[in-house]
Amino acid sequence: MSKAIFPWRSGNHFALLRNGSRFFPRMIAAIDVAQQQVELELYLVESGVCADAVLQALCAAAQRGVTVRCLFDDYGCQALHPRDRQRLLAAGVQLRWYNPLRWRRGLRNLYRDHRKLLLVDGRVAFVGGTGATDGFWIPGQVYSAWHELMVEISGPLVADWQQLFERQWQACQARFAWRPEPAPGLKHLPVPPPVGQGLGRVAYANAQQHRDILQSLIRALRGAKLRIWLATPYFLPTWKVRRALRKAAARGVEVRLLLSGRHTDNPPVRFAGERYYPKLLKAGVQIFEYRPRLLHLKMVLVDDWVSVGSCNFDHWNLRFNLDANLEALDPQLTAAVVASFQEDFADSDEVSLQQWRARPWWRRAQQRVWGWLDRVVVNLLDRRH
Repeated sequence: MSKAIFPWRSGNHFALLRNGSRFFPRMIAAIDVAQQQVELELYLVESGVCADAVLQALCAAAQRGVTVRCLFDDYGCQALHPRDRQRLLAAGVQLRWYNPLRWRRGLRNLYRDHRKLLLVDGRVAFVGGTGATDGFWIPGQVYSAWHELMVEISGPLVADWQQLFERQWQACQARFAWRPEPAPGLKHLPVPPPVGQGLGRVAYANAQQHRDILQSLIRALRGAKLRIWLATPYFLPTWKVRRALRKAAARGVEVRLLLSGRHTDNPPVRFAGERYYPKLLKAGVQIFEYRPRLLHLKMVLVDDWVSVGSCNFDHWNLRFNLDANLEALDPQLTAAVVASFQEDFADSDEVSLQQWRARPWWRRAQQRVWGWLDRVVVNLLDRRH
């Protein structure tokens, strides 16, 4: 089992980028000026105008002699047309597919690469939750159908992101791509510095092999003093996370959840997660359902500690997915995260316990059916392991 845990690094700069109209142009501009290497790791890529713009930049970089490597999840990229795949290969882009679907693999097909990472020349990284689809960005349009965030990172921390990508790039050649070889690193989760500027750390998950991303979150929740603000589109948290949220609210911490409203790409998950509402609301947790469009960002703010990336912190992600988050202590990034949350809370509907109890019968039926199915499947998986 890999025990490689990344340390805190100082001297970094972070920029929080809200929505595709801000982060995709920055990402493409970075690729356009690349001189040595470009690495892109994505779960979701679908042929369309967004993917076309990204692929065009990647192909142009490869054709001018830059080493371009793309690690794409085989399931998440089913909608990437063969002509676009051939286009990348013809331009000289190195392309690898994470865990190609095979019927003989059975449940092993559930292992997916859910990370979202762009690295350019070892000097800049973009980390968050985006995919390359028209839902995240259509060139020339400010509005996007999916609400998402990416963080632009420069500084010593980029080398750690580079190492994370490199390990997985090599692991994809092995039989069990979700079990990369152990790498040098800390054996225990590092204690966050009490104060910081430009401090950051890579937190990640390799399915059931490594979960420091979850351990770090739970420690932060248990130590919260003032606030816990958590955003996720798929609210199926582990029991430890739910308990930590309730206990924090009970001791007077402001606990707010930003969750999907009626705009969701996965209604069964939304309904299954609603079964946790009553206990959380009774404990004093505030629940906000995002109203304007599909919420897809994954971000946590605990006092001044920030975690943002690809992890939904749900029991499905943590069983089967590769995920990675930036953890940071930086006043400017914290201020940007606070402003982002405040804007999103204002665009959300708060759910009260009274409203929850008065929900219509069909909502109750959906919540019970999908909640029961989720419990049954999770129990079966637990017995299997």
